[in-house]
Amino acid sequence: MAGSMLKAVRILVPAFLALQTGFVYWASGGERPPALPELTTLPKTIDSWQMAQEIPIEPEVAAQLRADRLLNRNYVKQGSESWMANFFVAWFRSQRGGATPHSPQVCLPGSGWIPVVSDKVKIDSSAGNILVNRYITVHGQERAVVLYWYQTSHRAIASEWEAKFWILPDAVIDRRTDTSLVRITLWPMGRGDEAATTAANEFTSKVYPILMGILPR
Repeated sequence: MAGSMLKAVRILVPAFLALQTGFVYWASGGERPPALPELTTLPKTIDSWQMAQEIPIEPEVAAQLRADRLLNRNYVKQGSESWMANFFVAWFRSQRGGATPHSPQVCLPGSGWIPVVSDKVKIDSSAGNILVNRYITVHGQERAVVLYWYQTSHRAIASEWEAKFWILPDAVIDRRTDTSLVRITLWPMGRGDEAATTAANEFTSKVYPILMGILPR
């Protein structure tokens, strides 16, 4: 029974994706892509977090990602407990041509980071509450806490499948398929996963309202 269900899933999932691609291409024929956001206007100081480094993205990596806008920065929090957070955004103006965010579920293991915990956490912010994915990953002796989600003009989405589902309604109703992958990474550095998660949640709660003011609405 389980084998039959697995076989059905393997058949139905690619069929669904192919059907969705066809519908999106048809529905977005009159697509009205928004103006490109200026991600670099994100402040260098965000509450108690200070930008430490703007990380250039290699041309070959940018070509592989196929995003229309990219931002990759390190922010540092000083105080009784210092932290460094990597903040990465890949924004796509349209998904009609097949350019979509690369899932961290694939990218992280592909670069050697193996998830040992996978769950979701709620972030409270002045722009509303959002649910995001949390990965605790290891790479040799290194350990990292990763928060990520998909951001559209209407909603923050944790689920990969929910993000795919909303493409078609947004294409039909708004004539838009723009989306972005937002990822925040912190390194516990021996202080524990929960401490790093708390710091990641704090940074996310501060940066999210600012990001929403930059991304097209």
